[in-house]
Amino acid sequence: MSNIHAEASAVIEAPSAQIYAILADYHQAHPAILPKPYFAEIHVEEGGRGAGTIFRLRMNVLGREQLFREVVTEPEPGRLLVETDLYTGQASSFRLEPLDGGQRTRVTIATDFKASPGLAGVMERLLNPPITRRIFQQELRNLAEYAGRQ
Repeated sequence: MSNIHAEASAVIEAPSAQIYAILADYHQAHPAILPKPYFAEIHVEEGGRGAGTIFRLRMNVLGREQLFREVVTEPEPGRLLVETDLYTGQASSFRLEPLDGGQRTRVTIATDFKASPGLAGVMERLLNPPITRRIFQQELRNLAEYAGRQ
């Protein structure tokens, strides 16, 4: 099995502390920026703010429903937030780079996951990165809009 990587970045007109607070809030802010209809449901089981949060997530992509149970870590508090699926080990990260003295922020969302063996893996390697990037780009637009309303 090989790894599949997908990422998207955007510069958002908001301070990195504000962006990080949005991403770390799994009760209200983070669910509000998740693109519909891909992200169908998010339910916090433990915590709800940053490291130690555990949540369940239901996604619908290309007519296929996927269930995840994620744990949140903060390897670099204020700069890097990581969600790791407890079932598969698949990880998605949110990296923040302050710009212009912290007034703007480059946000990069990335994910890595294992491709299935055989033909299914070939199809995943072809289809998943562009679809995932499109979802991440929408999430970044939603994040920018949400931050602009605060």
